[in-house]
Amino acid sequence: MKIILYQPDMAGNLGAVMRSCACFGIELEVIEPCGFPLTAKALRAAAMDYGAPETLKRHASWENFKDNRESGRLVLFTTKGASPLTQFEFRPNDRLLFGRESAGVPEAVHSAAQARVVIPIAKGARSFNLATSVAIAAFEALRQTGKLP
Repeated sequence: MKIILYQPDMAGNLGAVMRSCACFGIELEVIEPCGFPLTAKALRAAAMDYGAPETLKRHASWENFKDNRESGRLVLFTTKGASPLTQFEFRPNDRLLFGRESAGVPEAVHSAAQARVVIPIAKGARSFNLATSVAIAAFEALRQTGKLP
């Protein structure tokens, strides 16, 4: 199982996601460009002592990510036309994809996903923070597949 961030906007969220991935023992990939400089120094500052910056797999673009296809479903977390998290069945090799904090993902990315999942929230609320969404999704996916540390 992997977490994939599509063009994240905020270094702090990336750092929090790196920490969650380290704690859950799952890999993290980032599709660039990011809304901040993605340097080793910035990553160390954002992630503190969780996750070595050199272990982060980076893709220069969406096209580069698509060209490096890996096995497993691409499962997009979105607020648009998706199955509720509570009804979705995860598989051990799913790749969980999360969009930009400011804009989600473009239609081409939506179309490429084999599944779409929404995390239920209270009526009138817009969405969870990216890092919170990743932690909720990763926990549930790992719980379902029996892969919790």
